[in-house]
Amino acid sequence: MSTPGAYFRLVRIGWVLAREDAFSAVPSEHLPPLARFVQRLAGLLARRRARLEARSGRLARAVERLGPSYVKVGQFLATRPDVVGAELAADLSLLQDRMATFPESDARAAIEGSLGRSVDALFAEFSEPMAAASIAQVHPAVVLRDGKREKVAVKVIRPGVRQRFAADIEAMYLVSRMQERFLPYTRRLRPVEVTKTLEQTTKVEMDLRLEAAALSELGENTKEDSGFRVPKVDWERTGRDVVTMEWIDGVKMSDIEGLKRAGHDLNRLAETLIQSFLRHTLRDGFFHADMHQGNLFVDDAGHIVAVDMGIVGRLGKKERRFLAEILYGFIMRDYQRVADVHFEAGYVPSHHDAASFAQAIRAIGEPIHGQPAETISMAKLLTLLFEVTELFDMQTRPELVMLQKTMVVVEGVARTLNPRFNMWKASEPVVGKWIRDNLGPKRIVADLRDGLHAALRVAEAVPEIAARTERFSSELMAMSENGLRFDAETAQAIGKAEARHTRSGRVALWIIAATLIYIAWQLG
Repeated sequence: MSTPGAYFRLVRIGWVLAREDAFSAVPSEHLPPLARFVQRLAGLLARRRARLEARSGRLARAVERLGPSYVKVGQFLATRPDVVGAELAADLSLLQDRMATFPESDARAAIEGSLGRSVDALFAEFSEPMAAASIAQVHPAVVLRDGKREKVAVKVIRPGVRQRFAADIEAMYLVSRMQERFLPYTRRLRPVEVTKTLEQTTKVEMDLRLEAAALSELGENTKEDSGFRVPKVDWERTGRDVVTMEWIDGVKMSDIEGLKRAGHDLNRLAETLIQSFLRHTLRDGFFHADMHQGNLFVDDAGHIVAVDMGIVGRLGKKERRFLAEILYGFIMRDYQRVADVHFEAGYVPSHHDAASFAQAIRAIGEPIHGQPAETISMAKLLTLLFEVTELFDMQTRPELVMLQKTMVVVEGVARTLNPRFNMWKASEPVVGKWIRDNLGPKRIVADLRDGLHAALRVAEAVPEIAARTERFSSELMAMSENGLRFDAETAQAIGKAEARHTRSGRVALWIIAATLIYIAWQLG
């Protein structure tokens, strides 16, 4: 249930977006007449300077004005072109998560509150922040290990960020519910579910112990891999509000000239980056979902080092098989198999015709086979695939969209290192090995093993299932004889909730009316 504060914050969001002329960036062709009228009205409120600025960055600039919580929301939505559209996703991808630093005293207080020890007892040196984002900021520090000084990076949560986000997410839920109600064609995208995903993702990101755990897991997965690693975590100095990790000395992947001066082989780096990402995705089902150039370094040994594991993605065995079979089907031009995989996985509703779907898949695949391999974008292929599946009512799959968006970013980084980089040639060793291990005879053995384990678990649970079934049957029989009854406490709670909802709605309407009057008075 939305509170009056959520309506007030919604009006503020609308006012800032209107003043920055951000509504003009929203495509109007699919909007209902009332929404198009509101869009034109919002254009009249825009600042003259905002109208003269480049249209492509208006939404990003407006979101930055709204504050840290909304920057995080904007970055999340930039990973969901299926929800906001490719054009708006590209606009939001311009968001720079660079915020003003907060005082060192606040960082010290957060560390001491989280770890229960003084900063001076934990670190031999603790310096001023070197960078700040919407969620946290990073301090260089030094620790003593066996009498030796070791430089570390200390990431500290921004004070009050959880409270601000909890208040702002309520307004976002209000927007998503209104979207489902007034824009029925968007219900397929499940905006309320998307907001829940955003809430869960950000809550995870705001617990730095979980980021440390993600670093540790990816480190375990990649310890035998060559050319890729992540920083080691200092668990003694890590808590909910602080994570301490190995300091990385290296060249950022965005610094192409710096990489050349350091003598690194750019083509080999691009190949290692792509193969590492696909290995994490297919082999481990766990990948860094924010692998842009700012989060990637190359150390003196030539290893790619990925930092900032606040956003990660997971793929189950079914999703990994789905991805591999799609890539394999396109390579072999077996479009019927690609279509069948979608139906077998349950991603496309069964009432659609598989042959028609295969025809749509062919429209994507055939143009690819006439091009040089180095010009074919795997990320573009997946983007086109998701556009086609929209025509066949494929429900949004957040984990697949996150994978597709991350692949777009990773492929983009590889092509900045080498504009003629051959994605397919670099991918074949990883994808080919996974297909041979999981789509051939080994798959049958693995499926039999998994099926046997599942059967054993079911057999162990049979007595409990039988007992629950008997209880449910008895309760159902009693309900059919005596009817459904609420106890007094439940009935009273329902009445109070209904009254509270009505009262909140009236208050919210008065707040909106007062705000509109105030805006009109200001404009006058």
